[in-house]
Amino acid sequence: MKRDQLHFNRRTVLQTTAGLSLAGLAGCLNGGGETGGGTTTANDNSDGQGVLNRVAVEETTLVVELGSEADVEQVNLIQPNGELFGRREVAAGVRQVSFEVGTAYDPGEYRVLAVQGEDTVDETSLEIRPELEIVDVGLFRNNPDKPWDEVYGESKTDRRKDSEAFVSIRNSGTGPDAAISLRFLGDVPNPAENPRNEGIYEADEVVIPAGETRDVYSNSLPFSAQTGDEGMGCSVDIDSGEFSVHVGTRVSGDEVSENFEVKYSGSETMTDCEVEISVI
Repeated sequence: MKRDQLHFNRRTVLQTTAGLSLAGLAGCLNGGGETGGGTTTANDNSDGQGVLNRVAVEETTLVVELGSEADVEQVNLIQPNGELFGRREVAAGVRQVSFEVGTAYDPGEYRVLAVQGEDTVDETSLEIRPELEIVDVGLFRNNPDKPWDEVYGESKTDRRKDSEAFVSIRNSGTGPDAAISLRFLGDVPNPAENPRNEGIYEADEVVIPAGETRDVYSNSLPFSAQTGDEGMGCSVDIDSGEFSVHVGTRVSGDEVSENFEVKYSGSETMTDCEVEISVI
């Protein structure tokens, strides 16, 4: 997997007000149970009577579960740069609060502080950082069980579906991310450096939660009839080549890419072509 660095940065919402220090927000750091490096952090409170009982990233939301005996006025979420991401007041009887992380956060270690009065009564931390990789590319003719009709609509012919492709992207990290662009370059019949709608079919982004795999569907007709001299078409004999898939990401701003080997055979036209794709 290759990464071509692209810069992307967006200030997260709910920043600290001017002049408001972290000490004033959090009080003295008295709490215990700091840990990191995962989507879930659980303090050693198996009876559920601790303060910060469980902290986890679920889809695009950071969920904080409080113990049954927790006496807390508010929960603060601190960004990797030390600034406040958000604050949640805890009403009497409430045992869970949440923060919408979305796909526009700064990756890194986040701290969760349980505050009562001027004191931090418990604290924990967790790493929220996505890690995307392309794990598969496929066509309708080889993968008919995918929801092609739901994506592209039903038609009397399979021309559109035969021309497009899906790309499976796995997030092995600890935070959500989103695919925001898709490009096919090299030995495909119709490579496109700057595809329409960023190359993703009818979507601005496809969210990929931590620990999950999502399919992204193309919009640039990469496997349609060959256009120009740049791509590679089909032939009765075997034509072999290589192509690359590039996916732009929201959180890291990187472009994730993967190289594939491809073989075309059995026809002079792409409509009846046999296409074999494998990871190099």
